[in-house]
Amino acid sequence: MNESPTTNWLTVPDLTELLGLKVSQVRRLIEEGALLASKIDGVWQVPDVFIANGAPLRELKGTVVVLSDAGFSSDEAMNWLLSSEPSLGVSPVEALRAGRKAEVRRVAQALGF
Repeated sequence: MNESPTTNWLTVPDLTELLGLKVSQVRRLIEEGALLASKIDGVWQVPDVFIANGAPLRELKGTVVVLSDAGFSSDEAMNWLLSSEPSLGVSPVEALRAGRKAEVRRVAQALGF
């Protein structure tokens, strides 16, 4: 993965504490695409940038759907979201956190063509 070297990863127990949810609820968020997770050293982990104000980043789920529709696997979507995107000037997740949801989704949609 080409993610930023400053990516901090959260395990499911970290997320249960941070979000105030049960393990099953965190797993459901991952299954439903509200959070993306990667297996690192055999443990499911989520980048901390996917959390904002004590909850999953609201704009993430719809963006993951757009990427899925464009043919991206979960791992490819994770890589794209965390990597620098020249057309955005920052990583897509940074752009989402800055309120640039429509722009990020337009770029994601164009990747499918």
